[in-house]
Amino acid sequence: MDVTLHLAQDPKADELLGRSPLAALVGMLLDQQVPMEWAFKGPRTIADRLGADDLDAHEIAVMDPDAFAALLSEKPAVHRYPGSMAKRVQQLCQYLVEHHDGDAELVWKDVTDGRELLKRLQELPGFGKQKARIFLALLGKQLGVRPEGWREAAGGYGEAHCHRSVADIEGPESLAKVRAHKQEMKAAAKAAKATGK
Repeated sequence: MDVTLHLAQDPKADELLGRSPLAALVGMLLDQQVPMEWAFKGPRTIADRLGADDLDAHEIAVMDPDAFAALLSEKPAVHRYPGSMAKRVQQLCQYLVEHHDGDAELVWKDVTDGRELLKRLQELPGFGKQKARIFLALLGKQLGVRPEGWREAAGGYGEAHCHRSVADIEGPESLAKVRAHKQEMKAAAKAAKATGK
């Protein structure tokens, strides 16, 4: 993996995301209840605070949970909920150590079928079906991981020429389109909930 991503809209953070499978997974994990750029800047912030050039699943997995939570809580905090997200990041790293020798890329390396890749992503702590599909779409659209049937397995997120998720962000213009799509979806869900009362 060595591509240029534009998810954090920050050159140093995006550079790490483009070369580090673990950073990309952690960024995706953090992408909830905060702006996308904040979430995807998180892996670079964590690495900097650890005094490292990359994230190491083995190191994070065995860190003292309170110390790791404190690291994510330093100002500016890595997430709106740094304590709970620190726990999730550690759980993800522990899973990777246990199942993939700490190598995040082994989650998708040599997978030949999109459904199998989706299954593997859904097995990751903190990755439900939607998050797994979005990450699968990111792998296919921007990171060159395209097992047979990957678009179908990613559902709507795998469609070409759409602006539904982080998988479709290639710069400020596409970020604005993705953000507009998310706002439309929230408004539609809110309207549906109101009419259902």
